[in-house]
Amino acid sequence: MAKKEALRELQSRLAERLQAARTQQRGSSWLAVEVAGRGILFPLKEAGEIFALAPLVPVPHTHRWFMGVANLRGHLHGVVDLAGFLGVKSGEAMPQQAQLVGFNQSLDLNCVLLVDRLAGLRGDDQLTREPDDGSPRPSFVGARYRDAGGRLWQELSLAALAGDEAFLKIVG
Repeated sequence: MAKKEALRELQSRLAERLQAARTQQRGSSWLAVEVAGRGILFPLKEAGEIFALAPLVPVPHTHRWFMGVANLRGHLHGVVDLAGFLGVKSGEAMPQQAQLVGFNQSLDLNCVLLVDRLAGLRGDDQLTREPDDGSPRPSFVGARYRDAGGRLWQELSLAALAGDEAFLKIVG
């Protein structure tokens, strides 16, 4: 029970910080998450509500990364396993800290992304942009950053993902 309360408090604090960060027009701000051991940054202005895992209704004849449909606050949302979609899924069981991250309402997509763990918020002042290595990548994959501890973070644009043809074939 204490774990659930601590999780609710964390979600509440993150939601408050997300809202505050959205209203401030400083530099870039991101929601940091972990997916299959990788650090991912979602632009705050594109991220939506964060949900605890909910019961899923599977949808037959879809990609493995489309986990099904969940009722979240009275609305149906498609649930996408982000690690599976990105092709970095490990064979490990789903972590207890797994969460669902929604798309901002302005993107008009009733879909949430399954992530392994929330890692807080990050700002320009906490990250150093890495040089572009020139390798081809999907349009939704942005710049890479390194934090003070040396950890690499990959920016992933939710707006570009919402417009990605392969993604929309399943969730759109």
